[in-house]
Amino acid sequence: MKAALYTAYGPPSTIAFRDEPIPTPARGELLVRVRAAPVTAGDARMRSGKVPRGLGLMMRLALGLARPRIAPGFAFAGEVAALGPDATGFAEGQKVFGLKGFRGGAHRDYLTIPANGTVLPLPESLDFRTGAAFFFGGLTAAEFLIDRVRLQPGERLFVAGATGAVGSAAVQIGRHLGAHVTATASPANHPLARQLGAEAVSDYRDPPPPGPFDVILDVMGQLGWPGARPLLAPGGRLVLVTADLSQMLGAALRPKRDGRRILTGTNRDDLPAMRRLLDLHRAGGYTPALGPVLPFASLVQAHELAESFHKPGNIVVEMDAP
Repeated sequence: MKAALYTAYGPPSTIAFRDEPIPTPARGELLVRVRAAPVTAGDARMRSGKVPRGLGLMMRLALGLARPRIAPGFAFAGEVAALGPDATGFAEGQKVFGLKGFRGGAHRDYLTIPANGTVLPLPESLDFRTGAAFFFGGLTAAEFLIDRVRLQPGERLFVAGATGAVGSAAVQIGRHLGAHVTATASPANHPLARQLGAEAVSDYRDPPPPGPFDVILDVMGQLGWPGARPLLAPGGRLVLVTADLSQMLGAALRPKRDGRRILTGTNRDDLPAMRRLLDLHRAGGYTPALGPVLPFASLVQAHELAESFHKPGNIVVEMDAP
């Protein structure tokens, strides 16, 4: 089988492929034939080493000083090819989707994962492409909007950067929760933002809409507190999805400012969070917006698109193992 790997920190050309034997599932594991996997902004950051200011050294201490010592690919969709001893809850040939987590390993033709781990049956309402794209942005948007800021019906939500994986999920979930959604995006992506549920859309390069907004989701961290403060209503909440070290520390040490709140952090990627997102999908509140779909052999090109941070929807690669 083919498996992708990072050879060094650097541009997309540092991605390589190697032939590996198909793994044998251990006790309690599934062997999954991967049909599709997303290529995310997180993949691009792990490969390039380009992370928000102040986090570079911590990332390299965690992942490797000379090259990323993780495998590419955080999420997947595919079908169960075999079950290890005592693996229960699934059947051979069953369609599944899930997360490999921080250590990666989804950009390959076959993978193993614990049957009681972060893997679920793929519903009929999703195909392999949308199943692969399902979790990355959706989990982030759902946790921040539902759990962290507790978005309420009738509130005014501004999604700054509304058509990538996180932003496109946030627009849909915000609309589903009954909020009035305003968005910014590249002009070419304005139709997509409106289709997802934004009531007003403007160019992200123009001055931001005047507000006031009850919640601002700053996907790329371009507004920050200085840019968001004049746009927030009293009691408003600012979410910095992408934050540098100083912003993280500032939010931790001084989360309440002028009667408003600022939030950063990461989202949970466990089974309860995954199941909650699936419930949202079944209720009509979220389906991943699909962007470019490329063959697995074009993984380098997929990384180039992900690194632009202006992609429409989710980038997915499809595997073609026999």
